[in-house]
Amino acid sequence: MSLLDTRVPAVLLRVDRNPFHHGTLGAVRSLGRAGVDVHLVADTAGGPVGASRYVRQLHPPPRPGASADDIAGVLRRVAREIGRPAVLVPMDDVGAIASSALRDRLAPHYLLPDPPGALPERVADKAELAAVCRALGVPHPVTLVPGSAAEAAAAVRRLGLPLVAKWSRPWQLPTGAGLRSTVLVRDARQARELYLRSEEAGSRLLLQEFLAPGPDRDWFFHAYADRSGVLRASGAGRKRRAWPPGAGLTAVGSWTPNPRVEALATRLCAELGYRGVLDLDFRRCGVDGRYHLLDFNPRPGAQFRLFTDTAGVDVVRALHLDLTRRAPSTGGARPDRTFVVENYAPLTALRPARGRELAWHARDDPAPGRALRSLWCRHVARRLLARVGRRAEREPRPYVVRQAVPAQAGPAASGPLNDDERASSC
Repeated sequence: MSLLDTRVPAVLLRVDRNPFHHGTLGAVRSLGRAGVDVHLVADTAGGPVGASRYVRQLHPPPRPGASADDIAGVLRRVAREIGRPAVLVPMDDVGAIASSALRDRLAPHYLLPDPPGALPERVADKAELAAVCRALGVPHPVTLVPGSAAEAAAAVRRLGLPLVAKWSRPWQLPTGAGLRSTVLVRDARQARELYLRSEEAGSRLLLQEFLAPGPDRDWFFHAYADRSGVLRASGAGRKRRAWPPGAGLTAVGSWTPNPRVEALATRLCAELGYRGVLDLDFRRCGVDGRYHLLDFNPRPGAQFRLFTDTAGVDVVRALHLDLTRRAPSTGGARPDRTFVVENYAPLTALRPARGRELAWHARDDPAPGRALRSLWCRHVARRLLARVGRRAEREPRPYVVRQAVPAQAGPAASGPLNDDERASSC
């Protein structure tokens, strides 16, 4: 018998177009395996997620850049098709912020957490998060918000080089503009040029102290804060490998108890009164040894399945249990579990290991893994050909063309690549 109330379906919402978002597939499988009907509102054209046997029905998503009213219209249409209340699970920041803002309008059709005010939007906004951390005494990299190009250059002198540039609301970045949510800045000219694109980016530019990555420095924390504020299905994880190296998503992560990270995350959620699923990123400073909060994501992190307890409950199942008024899980922690994203760490994925979960491949749901392999090969080939073309335009000499294939297909990375990172682009 399932712990979950299988009479209540779930609607997974993803506005962002990203065919390689393995977290969405994790949520589909988690709820579907428990017997819950899963309705997926996302762009799955040609992507692996739509191939999952656990998707009950696909629904067209809101258009990119959709307003809150547009998202509400899509969700109301889906609710009419389902015909009964459903648990809503936003899988990206856009969906999480809109769902919170629309809670009163969606309440007749959907079961939702009830965070205070506009808290999801506040913590997702990187400028607002810096202010929250200052107010609560939570360690956070020194962050400046320049008001002019001259102030951006002055911030470089104050913070030193390199420094990190971020857009406060990365979900508002226009598609195809060549703007990245996070950039490593190496001179004042680059900082000024980024500031001059603020209007195009749709949000404020932040310039932030650079905390160097290193072994045992990158950590994350996932949890679900229930109606009474208790953190369920929580755990701290160590990022063992990232893509791109040193600054990207978790390619290999392990559930590793860390009392300092856990205490800091618990205090932060309690003082904010946060309710719902959360994914926090921390980096330990090599100078003072403190764990600095880098990001607060008000939705499931892509590797949330790492923190599955002995009763099989993760943050998505904890959300469903809580909102349908079922008893919370009494399962225990399962440290030393490992989560591997095959397309970013293929050699690690091939090595046999106990307590490991793969992002894409699953014996009971093999179609997404097959689709991923085909789609990823085409994706890498396109990127390599485009990069070769750009190199050839800059320097058409034959020997440059022969050396144009880079060691990686992902965004620019720093430091030497390991075997996984080389293989992920081949």
